[in-house]
Amino acid sequence: MRWDAQKTTAVGSETEQPLVPLAGLVRSVRTPEFAGITFHEVMAKSALNRVPAGSGMPFSWTVNPYRGCSHACVYCFARKTHSYLNLDTGLDFDSQVVVKTNVGEVLRREVLKASWTREHVAMGTNTDPYQRAEGRYRLMPDIIRALADSGTPFSILTKGTLLSRDIPLLKEAGTQVSLGMGISLAVLDPELAHAVEPGTPTPRARLDLITRLRDAGLPCGVMAMPILPWLTDSDEALDALFGALASAGATGVSAGALHLRPGAREWYMEWLAKTHPQLVGRYRRLYRGGSYASGEYRAWLSERLRVHRRRHGLSAGARFFREESGSSEQSPKTPAMTSAEPTLF
Repeated sequence: MRWDAQKTTAVGSETEQPLVPLAGLVRSVRTPEFAGITFHEVMAKSALNRVPAGSGMPFSWTVNPYRGCSHACVYCFARKTHSYLNLDTGLDFDSQVVVKTNVGEVLRREVLKASWTREHVAMGTNTDPYQRAEGRYRLMPDIIRALADSGTPFSILTKGTLLSRDIPLLKEAGTQVSLGMGISLAVLDPELAHAVEPGTPTPRARLDLITRLRDAGLPCGVMAMPILPWLTDSDEALDALFGALASAGATGVSAGALHLRPGAREWYMEWLAKTHPQLVGRYRRLYRGGSYASGEYRAWLSERLRVHRRRHGLSAGARFFREESGSSEQSPKTPAMTSAEPTLF
């Protein structure tokens, strides 16, 4: 029957253990249009997450409708969070997606409480709220309405062009509250982008989304992170990227070097060994077993970013993004400007 391809298959039975021991788990399902992905539908008890004090983030609250992400970015810093579910930070992060199906309803209750002080709420800081699953579950419209109706300012960071579906709703929300929009785009070359971000829309599609947001009268900053050492940090690559962002209408760009936190580090280095084995030793020396590139490299990159921002008339950062110490343009150890690749790494 032609409808068979639309059927949803429940995973597990009364005699089987759930694939993931999640609190509030309702069911785990697979569906043909999302081949290889299992959705674990849960009923969340809370929607708002408080950011730990001292985190350095320019916001205090987040909402994450999903855990795990089919964008499958090999460098994603959020991979470590899947280990808390007893899932691996590699393929499981890409294919085992937790969906908080009632997140909009729960959020509305929380932001309408008399105790809620309407602090800024950020989305897209962990996993992408407009990943492909959003096309199936449509959680973001209820989230946006709950925040706007309660007078809560918010921001969204995404690689997902599904965001375009909600542009009319975002325009309306913008008449009620202050909001920030951000698109994540750091790799302009389509082949490399497909290799490191295999589940994301193309760079061209994200550039077009920036233009659509700006044409709709919405602000749109860009998170040009991560810049990948020896893959996207050349003057040619940075000039092409910043030129494309300026042409698309970006209102600001925040950029910085790749972070290799636990979970992401192992997965990225495995990918690097398969695709660019000649760089493995250089990365090991550059990161020295830690999460951050050396201070010398970050200072060098910061100066290159400053040059290309200035060349294309782009401001540093976006309304709700803040560059991290050591990768920002204010680094006190920036060396003399040079277009040559640093040789000490």
